[in-house]
Amino acid sequence: MASSSERAEALELLQSQNEEGPCFECYHRGKPVLSEDLAADCGRWPTFAPAAIQTGFRSVHAIPMRVRGGTVGAMNLFRSEPGRIGEADLSLGQGMADIAAIGLLQERTVRESRGVIAELQGALNSRVVIEQAKGMLAESAGIGVDAAFARLRGYARNHNRRLSDVAHDLIEGRLEAVTLAFTSS
Repeated sequence: MASSSERAEALELLQSQNEEGPCFECYHRGKPVLSEDLAADCGRWPTFAPAAIQTGFRSVHAIPMRVRGGTVGAMNLFRSEPGRIGEADLSLGQGMADIAAIGLLQERTVRESRGVIAELQGALNSRVVIEQAKGMLAESAGIGVDAAFARLRGYARNHNRRLSDVAHDLIEGRLEAVTLAFTSS
C-alpha cells in the first residue's frame, strides 16, 4: 500500500481494515469503480465514504492494477470536488496503475530471490562447517571422513540436534572429538 498523501493513506488503511470502499471493491471485481459523489454513496460504503468526505474528498475513481490479465491491486484517484475524472486523465491513471503493478511484482520478485539467495548461502555455510567438523573428527579419531560424518550425524540424531549445530560445537571446542569418536551412527 502506498499513497501520495497522509490523508489518502489513512483512507487506504481504513478500506483495508474494514474491507469496504472503492479500492477494495475494485480489487475484488477487477474492474474500475467510480463514485461521482461520495455523499450519495454513504450507504454503499458506510465507513469509508463519511471518512473520505471528512478528509476533504468528494469523489473517487478506483482503477485496477493489472498484470497479464490478473488484478494485483487497485489505485484510488481522489477528487476534492464531486464529478468524474476526464477520459484522458482516466487513461493516464490506468497506465500509471499498470506501471505501478509491474513495479510491485518486480519488487516482490527481487525480495523473494533475496530470500532464496539467503537460504542457499545459509545451506552453503552450514555445509562448509560440517565439512570442517568431519575433517577435524577424522583426524582426531583416526577414522575416515565417511565414518566421521556418520558419527556426527549419529550424535546429532541421538541428541535431537541439527547436524550443523553439532559441527559448530565441535569446531568451537564446546564438544570434544572423543565424545563423537565412540558415537554409533
